[in-house]
Amino acid sequence: MQVSVESMEGLERRMIVELPAEMINEAVEKRLKEVSRTIKLDGFRPGKVPMPVVRRRFTGEVRQEIFGNLVQSSYFEALSQEKLQPAGEPAIEPIKKPLEEGMPYTYAAVFEVMPEITLNDMSSSIIKRPVVEVTEADLQAVIEKLRKQRATWNDVERGAGNDDQITINFKGYINGEAFDGGSADGVPLILGSNDMIDGFEEGLRGAKAGENRTLELTFPENYQADALAGKAATFEVEIAKVAEPVLPDVDDEFVKAFGVTKGGVEALHKEIRGNMERELEENIRGRLKEQVMDILLEVNPIEVPQALVRQESNALREQTKLNMAQSGQSSNIDLPIELFEEQARKRVALGLVMHEMIKLNNIQLDAGRVRAKVEQFAHSYETPQEVIDYYYSNKEQLAGVENVVVEEQLVDWVLEQAKVEDTDSGFDEVMNPPVKEATVE
Repeated sequence: MQVSVESMEGLERRMIVELPAEMINEAVEKRLKEVSRTIKLDGFRPGKVPMPVVRRRFTGEVRQEIFGNLVQSSYFEALSQEKLQPAGEPAIEPIKKPLEEGMPYTYAAVFEVMPEITLNDMSSSIIKRPVVEVTEADLQAVIEKLRKQRATWNDVERGAGNDDQITINFKGYINGEAFDGGSADGVPLILGSNDMIDGFEEGLRGAKAGENRTLELTFPENYQADALAGKAATFEVEIAKVAEPVLPDVDDEFVKAFGVTKGGVEALHKEIRGNMERELEENIRGRLKEQVMDILLEVNPIEVPQALVRQESNALREQTKLNMAQSGQSSNIDLPIELFEEQARKRVALGLVMHEMIKLNNIQLDAGRVRAKVEQFAHSYETPQEVIDYYYSNKEQLAGVENVVVEEQLVDWVLEQAKVEDTDSGFDEVMNPPVKEATVE
C-alpha cells in the first residue's frame, strides 16, 4: 500500500492511497469462496456451484463490496502510518478504478487534522482576584430584600413614588391605531422596577388614584417584538389605585417563614450569612475561572478544525431549541447555524488547549474533590445520601462532576503560574456587577 499526503489550506489534508492489485485480488478471491458456500443457483445444489460460475456471476458485486471494506481499513492504516489525527469524517473520492483484474485501486481521502498545540508561558499574565468580606450592612441589605418580597400593600391617596405599587389600565397607539399587546387592565406595577419601556414608569411618578396620563414614548431599537422596535407610541394610562409597601417586622413569625424553627432571628442571620458566603465564594471562583479561560485562549492561539466547529455549532443550536421548548417558546424557529459559530469556535479552541494542558502537566483527577463536590450538590436535598448514591451508581452523571473538578484543578494550576492581584471589593459589587453595554466599533 502506497500513501502520500498533500497539505492543503489550513488544517486540511489530501491523503492519496494506492491499494495494490494483489491485495484486491486476494480479498476478492477469499470473498468469492465464502459466497460459493452459501449461494443457490438453479441447476446446482447449495454450496456446489463451480467457482468459474461463481466468478462470472458475482465478481463485480464482490469487488464493490471489497473496495468499500478495503477503503475503510486502509484509511485507518494509512492514518497510523503517516501519524495523522483526523478531525471529523473524511471525504473519499476514487482516483483510479480497477477496470480489470490486475490493476491497482487508488483513492483520495480529504479531511482536517487536529492542530499541533504549543503551550506558551503564562507567568506574565495578570488575574484579578476580588477580596470580599460579608459585612453587617451586606447582611441587613439582604434581609431588607426579603422583607420587601413579603410586603403587603396599603392604598394611599397621595401621589405615587418609588417602590409604590400602582394599578393601571392602559391603551397603546402607534400612528393613532391600537396595536396588539398594547392594552391591558388591572396591571400592578411597582415604580422603580424597570419592568416597562424607558419613560413609562417615570411618566407615572406623582400620579394619584383616579388620574389619567398620556405618555409619548419610543420602543427601544432592540425591542423583542420586531414590529414595535424603534416605533413611537402613545399610551393612555388610567391610575386605578396607588399603594405603599408595608414591610413585615423581623420577628419569630418572619423567621419561621424561611423554615428556621429554632434559634429565632439570630439563627436566621447565621443561615443567611452562610448562604451569602457560599454564593460569594462560588461567584469569585467563577470570575477566576472566566479570567483563566480567557488567558488560555489569549496566550495559546490555535487554528481550529472547521469540522469540530460545525459539530459544536449543531450541538449549541439543538440545546438552544431544547431550552426554548422547555421555557414554552416555539422550538420550530429556523436558527441559522452561523449564530452559534463564534461561540462554538471558542469552545472548541478552549477544549483543545485545556486537554493539552491537562495532559502535558499530568493533572490527575482528585477523587476526594469529586466526592466533596457530590456531597455539596446533595446538601440541599432532604436525603443527601440517596443523592450521593445516585451519582456514584450513574457513570454519566458522575463523569459530569469529574469534568467540573478537572477544570477546577486546571484553574488552580494556572493561578499558580500567573500573577494574581488581590483587589478589595464590596459584596454587592462582586455579586451584582454592572452590565457592560455592547459597543459597535
